[in-house]
Amino acid sequence: MRIFIAVDIPEDVIEELKKAQKFLKEANLKPVKDFHLTLKFLGEVPEPKVEKVKDLLKQINFKPFKAQLTSIGVFPNPNYVRVVWVGISPENFISLQRDVDNSLEKIGFKKDKRFHPHLTLARVKFVKDKEGFKRVLEDIKVEKKEFKVNEFKLIKSTLTKEGPIYEDLEVFKLGS
Repeated sequence: MRIFIAVDIPEDVIEELKKAQKFLKEANLKPVKDFHLTLKFLGEVPEPKVEKVKDLLKQINFKPFKAQLTSIGVFPNPNYVRVVWVGISPENFISLQRDVDNSLEKIGFKKDKRFHPHLTLARVKFVKDKEGFKRVLEDIKVEKKEFKVNEFKLIKSTLTKEGPIYEDLEVFKLGS
């Protein structure tokens, strides 16, 4: 099954992300419908190994923390845009992701080379007017909404013609 590890985003933060997406509609981008912060994408994993993943994730001891939206950014770079995103602070996400990486390395998953906490707003296939697109991005203002992170999830992703369908396989509460 195709799985990944992520943090869900609260509804008031999602509303702020949807406001930012409205600016991008003019640019003919493909907005994402489901928002979550992916800590690690595992890909296709056989059922017996999924149970090992769950067991290792249960052992992660991490305190709840507050996070905040930051600003708009793009991957891979402003001259060749494939993804438009909103950044998230603080460094706690990087530490939590590192703990996930270290745990899963024990059963053969490679560590991610780079991790940048973000929420994807839209995917980009082609930009006709690059300068105009850059101006649109500069005009988007994101309210620095704060939210509490007190859990992460192991999620199954089933790809369909209408888009991915997500199913929570397990929820891992952060310690107090």
